[in-house]
Amino acid sequence: MRLNPSELNGALPPHGTAPARHFPLAVIFVAVFVDLAGYGMIVPLLPFYVQRVAPGATLVGVMSALYAAAQFLVGPMLGGLSDRYGRRPVLLACLGGTSLAYLLLAIADTLPLLALALLLDGITGGNLSIAQAYIADSTPPERRARGMGLVGAAFGLGLMIGPALGGVLSLYGLNVPALVAAALALANVLFGMIALPESLPPARRHPVAVTGSLPLRIFTGIGAYNPLAQLGALLRIVAIRRLLVVVLLLNLAFAGLYSNFPLFTASRFNWGTMENALFFAFVGVCAVVTQGIVLGLVQPRLGDRRLVRGGLALMMLALALTAVVPVAWLLYPSVGLIALGSGLAIPALTSILSQRVAPADQGRLMGGTAALLNLTMIAGPLLAGVSFDVLGTPAPYLLGAALAGAALLLFH
Repeated sequence: MRLNPSELNGALPPHGTAPARHFPLAVIFVAVFVDLAGYGMIVPLLPFYVQRVAPGATLVGVMSALYAAAQFLVGPMLGGLSDRYGRRPVLLACLGGTSLAYLLLAIADTLPLLALALLLDGITGGNLSIAQAYIADSTPPERRARGMGLVGAAFGLGLMIGPALGGVLSLYGLNVPALVAAALALANVLFGMIALPESLPPARRHPVAVTGSLPLRIFTGIGAYNPLAQLGALLRIVAIRRLLVVVLLLNLAFAGLYSNFPLFTASRFNWGTMENALFFAFVGVCAVVTQGIVLGLVQPRLGDRRLVRGGLALMMLALALTAVVPVAWLLYPSVGLIALGSGLAIPALTSILSQRVAPADQGRLMGGTAALLNLTMIAGPLLAGVSFDVLGTPAPYLLGAALAGAALLLFH
């Protein structure tokens, strides 16, 4: 994507701390792209890293859930730290932790070391949310949507290019993609130290007011950003409880497929790291096309409710088809339809949720929904791994089809 420096120069408001030459939005675009490219290199290969130290789809699910649980618990606190100390130091610390996590992943030859790498990666995995907060700080309201769009574009491009690059590098050894991803993250830190200004001046920071002994201050600070408390606050809004169940089922339907899919294709079609990485790049393209092009074309014609119903029906059928495809090439249209269905249903469902709550509750909706989605990222890989080991290779996809069908029945 070509950026116009003259437009990015004026993005910081007058109270910003950056000189004009820094082009802060361009820097954030590059940082998010490089970060997601490194992440995209690792995700399709994660089951192979786990299988290197111990066999079993359940263990793959446990390791994926460990990463998601760390993000679930620590992510809100990272946002709070960035409110208190500024975006730049927290973002750079997260990128540095990601680099160390990928280095540990490259050399992990035991289960504890692998778990440590994934735990560290999850703890420091709040890069995207902090980048979004940076955009919110750095842009006036009339340019904020465009700034967020830049982050989304960098996210999509990174997830398209990263898997393909990881697949090519894996041909030289499974540790090579992790080492390259670690180098990219470290380069991102150095780039940010040189080029990234702080977006949140001291006068606009909002520290959490806590008093008492050090242990009390620590636990009070954690409680202030407790994701379970955010979810509990959301569940108290009676008008959206049924829709929240639909959100839960929809995301559970495919939350575990990223961690399980390489095991499925290896078992059914003898795919290795290269085939799986290229396939994940294809899924990234499908997601970008769906949300960047298709959604904008069909939403004004069909409306949110029809998009939710159509997307859920498409997911249910495509997940069932994926479970039983007889030849490998059929995975491309079947999983492409899953990406299409979820890409249509999720934004439409989010829109309906936002219309069901009062303006004063929008922040509670965003925080609670994020906590709910993070919970599905913990439970989904576990369900997929256990069902794969206990019920057989197609089980995670048949289970996903049943969950999408239940969501469709509940939605009205």
